[in-house]
Parts: sequence; structure tokens; C-alpha cells
Amino acid sequence: MLDFPPWKVWTIALVSLLGVLFAVPNFFSEDAVKSWPTSLPHSKLALGLDLRGGSHLMLEAATDEVRKTKLEALEDSVRGELRDANGGSVPFADLSTNGGQLSVTITDPTALDRGVEALRKLSQPLGGLTGQRDFEVSVVDGNRIVITESDAGVAKAVNDAMAQAVEVIRKRIDELGTREPTIVRQGDNRIVVQVPGLQDPSKLKALIGKTAKLEFKLVDTAADPAQAAQGHAPPGSQVLGFADQPGVIVVKRRALITGDQLTDAHLSNDQNGRPATSFAFDSEGSRKFAKATQANVGKPFAIILDNKVISAPNINEPILGGSGIISGSFTTESANNLAILLRSGKLPVELKVIEERTVGPDLGADSIRAGTLAGIVAVVAVSLLMIVTYGRFGVYAVMALILNVFMILGVMSVGGFTLTLPGIAGLVLTIGAAVDANVLINERIREEQRKGRGVIQSVEVGYRDATRTIWDANSLNIIVAIIMFFFGSGPIKGFAVVLSIGIATSVFTAVTVTRLMVATWLRSRRPSVLAI
Repeated sequence: MLDFPPWKVWTIALVSLLGVLFAVPNFFSEDAVKSWPTSLPHSKLALGLDLRGGSHLMLEAATDEVRKTKLEALEDSVRGELRDANGGSVPFADLSTNGGQLSVTITDPTALDRGVEALRKLSQPLGGLTGQRDFEVSVVDGNRIVITESDAGVAKAVNDAMAQAVEVIRKRIDELGTREPTIVRQGDNRIVVQVPGLQDPSKLKALIGKTAKLEFKLVDTAADPAQAAQGHAPPGSQVLGFADQPGVIVVKRRALITGDQLTDAHLSNDQNGRPATSFAFDSEGSRKFAKATQANVGKPFAIILDNKVISAPNINEPILGGSGIISGSFTTESANNLAILLRSGKLPVELKVIEERTVGPDLGADSIRAGTLAGIVAVVAVSLLMIVTYGRFGVYAVMALILNVFMILGVMSVGGFTLTLPGIAGLVLTIGAAVDANVLINERIREEQRKGRGVIQSVEVGYRDATRTIWDANSLNIIVAIIMFFFGSGPIKGFAVVLSIGIATSVFTAVTVTRLMVATWLRSRRPSVLAI
């Protein structure tokens, strides 16, 4: 076991060297690191909200909106199913959503059964043994079909919407270039967002508080302006306000196309050189957009974001390229933010900020100083104890311990992991646990010596037997850390990450690196007596 072929020696040396190299940037300032040659590592350890300061928001979803939105989205499907029903189109009237249900009147009583059969296709099974479905279809008053969401269907819709909302928020925050934000669900309808390094929560709220529902709708030019001013619109139309100016405008309720099929959006300039947002549709969206603009040349259409009209230009000619530009009273920042919102997609549910906090960097600096002091004291205390107790073998253990700290910092830096306050606790704990392996190895070597074995044999048997125990113990610790990572959140994950990395590097340094040191010393000096 003390035989190290050259390739193994070089591999251990290379891994150790890389670990130290990747850790080095953490001991220099940002400006100093930026001035280094590009061939050298530049990544520094990312600090969490509790160490670096930043913004904390708790968002709550308007779950009633999920039910309403889902029913409204069902309207088009109902029209389509009744139009394409088996045996021919089913005549209907009074299609509406109200009171948490969708109802439609079948005007031909002989077609009622076909209508029910067609609409039951819209109800999807939710799985499981209960046979529950997301919608219940029933007939009331002899000719009216009512579609009602089941409780299980609403719960699934809310759960799906929250999962999608987390992903949309993550995309939007990633666009800010922020490293390692924490975005976790809390309960059924809340999301906690923590962004380290962002000291202005208003910017964060402006970015993630908007639904970003983009729609293109025809302007209803036949509507009475006086009635519109009082909030009244003809059937099939609705009154909307402008985003950046007073007044209202009447638009058709059905959208020509929505932003769901956007593939790109970016900051640009309009024909007057003012900031604007350009967008592009996918192939299906391009086809719909071209068809809609071809059929409505000369008519005004409104570009609507979150039920606010941004602009209402005329369609001068068909737009066939699948792209366009949204202009208005934008600044460069607001146009860029709109592009970010459109690229990340719309939120499936409205989110309200119910808690807002800013964590100052001063508190984090105090935590870093306290954690650094704790780490130094731990290393010094453990080093003295090991050297006094095991002599030369204690020195090897201390060298491995210091290398272990560098490797943890190096792996976390190059891997983009975030160090949090619990992570510092995990680092200090790892320092203490790392020497446990060397204590175990050294004690096993002592036992073999007391049994009368020679120097080489004692070291070989000591490392062999102790390594098996070390692997078993650390395998269990890794399993626990993985469980903490997947089922924990925020600080718990930070602790689990540091613990996992620390276990891996400590096994490498405490077992493999010290064994190389001991083997090198034994081969060069060939001692007849082992002082341990």
C-alpha cells in the first residue's frame, strides 16, 4: 500500500496544485484578481445573503386568479369542441365564466348529449386511485352545460403554477447576472427570494412583480368614447387604460396573438432613435401574426402588457417576418427590463410582495470575521494537538489539513457554490472532522507496533485497516449531506454543500496525501524505529 507509481504521484500533486490555485483568488481583492493574466483562475467564492448582504422578498400568489385564468383559457377550447363535435357542430349561446364556473347554453335540445360528450373530453384525469378529474361537467336547467373545477383540479393547477413561477423568477434574476440566488417555495402559495449583493429591493420587485402577459388585440373603433370613459364597452370588447398616459381605449376581448410564442426580445431603438423593445415569434407565432395583420390592414391594434396598453399603432401593412418592435415612453432601463420580462415568459399567477427586507453587508462582514477567527483558532488548536500527540505524523496531518482548507475553497470557487453563515459552520466542522481520519490511522499504526510488527508493516496495516473504516464513516456522512441538500432550503443547503465538499477533500488529503508523504519519508530514511 505504500507503493506509489509515478503516475499516481503526479496525479496527487496535480490535484493538490489545482486545488490551491483555484483557492488563491480568494485572498486578493477584486481589482487585483482582474489584473491577472487570463490564464490564471479568477473565480472567487460567492458569498450568500447572510455574509454579503442583499435583498429578501417573500411573494404570495393570488391563487384565486389561477382558477379564474384557467376557466378563461377554457373558453376557446369549449368553442372548438362544440364546433367540431361528433355528428356536426353543436349550436350554443351565452358562453361565459362567472362565479367560479363556465357555462354555455345549448340552443338545440337535440344536440345537448353531443355537447356534453364533446365537453367531457376537456376534463383530464389527475391520476391516482380516486379517479378524480380536473373538471366536472354537468347539465342544469335542461339546456345549460356547466363546467366546474374540482378541488383536486384547483390544487394541481396552483401547484403547477407555483412551480412554473419559480422557474420564471429564476430566469429573470439570472438575467441580472446575479450569482446563486435562493428561490424556494414556502407552503402552498408563497415563494421566498433572496438575492445576495443586490441592495436595492425595489429593482428586484420591479422585475419579478410583473406578470409580463403580452397580448396583441384589435382596437374597437366602433365603441362609444363617452361610454368607454365610464368603463362601459360593447359585448366582446373591454376597456383598458394606458401604461404611461391618462385615458382609456376599447379593445376586442379576444387577442390576435399572445406573447406565449415569443422566442426572443431585446433592447433596440425605434425609428426616432428612442429606446424600444424588439421581439420575434417562433414559426407558429409568426404564421399567426402574419395572418392576423394581413386580415386587418389599416386597423389599429393595441400592444398590451399586463392589461395596460403600451401603444396602439395602425397596421399599415402585413407583418410577415415574425418580428416587431414595441415603442413607447421607454427609458433604456425600462425597455431593457421589458425585454428581460418577455424573454423569461409570463408569470402563470400574480405575485404580491408581503415581506421585504434588506440585509446590510456590515452584518455579513462581522460574520465573516467571526467565522475566519473560528477557523484559524480551530486550525491552530488542532495542529498543536496533532503535533504534540503524533510528532512527525502529526505534522503530516497538519499539512494535509491546511491543503484540505485550500481545496474546499478552490472547489467552491470554481464550482460557483455559495458560502453562507451555516457554510462557515460546516467548514469549521470539516476542519475538526478531517483530523479524525489521521487520528484513526495513527492509532491503528500504534496498535500494530504494540503487536510487534515492523515499521513498514505497521504503517501498511494501519493505513489499510483505518482507510476501510474512514470510507464507511464518510459514506454515511455523504448520504446525510445529500439528503439535507435535496430536502433542505437556503442555509441548510449551504451547510450540506460545504459538508459534502469537505468530506470528499478531507478523505483525499487525510488518507491519500498523508500516505504519500509517509511513503516518501519511509523510502528515503528507512527508519528502524517509528516514533508515533
